[in-house]
Amino acid sequence: MRMMYRLQIWLQKHLIACFLFMTVSFIGFGVLSFDLIRVVAANADYLSSYGLMALKDGGLQQLLELCLKALVAMVFWISFKLCELNLVKAISQPC
Repeated sequence: MRMMYRLQIWLQKHLIACFLFMTVSFIGFGVLSFDLIRVVAANADYLSSYGLMALKDGGLQQLLELCLKALVAMVFWISFKLCELNLVKAISQPC
């Protein structure tokens, strides 16, 4: 928690870096979440249809990798929202 607080303080002081980090986070979230729901649904259908044979073929490993991909996408989303909060705060403050 302390690390997130220090990151937020640093981003408040460096608005251009905050904007660049926000852009990278947005692109990372978009790339990782692109078509994720369809792939997860197809994997779940494969696992439910073929059962143990699908597990032996790597279906469970693929499902775990997709879940990890979703978690990393959420880290990018939270980073984006953190930067958005800092930039909106900075813009809305009177000079």
